[in-house]
Amino acid sequence: MTPLVLLPGMMCDARLFAPQIAALSGNRAVHCAPIGAHDTMQALAAEVLTHAPPRFALAGLSMGGIVAMEVLRQAPDRVAGLALLDTNPKAELDEVRARRVPQMDKVRAGHLDAVMRDEMKPNYLTEGPRRPEILDLCMEMALSLGPEVFLNQSRALADRPDQQEVLRAYIGPALVLCGRDDALCPVARHELMQELIPGSTLRVIENAGHLPTLERPDETNAALAAWLEKCDG
Repeated sequence: MTPLVLLPGMMCDARLFAPQIAALSGNRAVHCAPIGAHDTMQALAAEVLTHAPPRFALAGLSMGGIVAMEVLRQAPDRVAGLALLDTNPKAELDEVRARRVPQMDKVRAGHLDAVMRDEMKPNYLTEGPRRPEILDLCMEMALSLGPEVFLNQSRALADRPDQQEVLRAYIGPALVLCGRDDALCPVARHELMQELIPGSTLRVIENAGHLPTLERPDETNAALAAWLEKCDG
């Protein structure tokens, strides 16, 4: 079975993929790589490649998807399959980059919890019975990673390259997946990625926002399992 490398979103860790790790690790190696030790996409991707198996299926959510695209750019022959979840292939817009500056200042001043509570978490989820539980988990993950990871990831996101040509050149099994109600990376962005990647599959998860891995784990697991079958073939 092809090993699976998972890349979490900004200020998230392996807990973002807990349902997927539980469902998929019975018959394959599953590794969730941290992406917070450096402040450029290039360095983050290089570290992932240093610790990854020689050839692997690669799935990333949000910032993890952005790092995954850089991994693909650096080592396309090592990526047996690509799954991009709730992410964005484009470079950062100037207005989004400008909003990061006051956020980073607040975090440097010791207010990571306030930035997460007031500016980050409100954009993550659609309405649902598990919303408070998942938001609490998001705060726990963020606080456990800490302010230095927030600053590194903010700088890496602000300076990231456009990866549309990288996607256009990829010919392996590819899944593009998002929550129907994702306010951060809307469905149209995923339709673009499906158009860019030859033969890719688009899966839109109903009743989910930016974190379908936690909001709708069964549907997300099924889509990933079908994609992994193609990677194994």
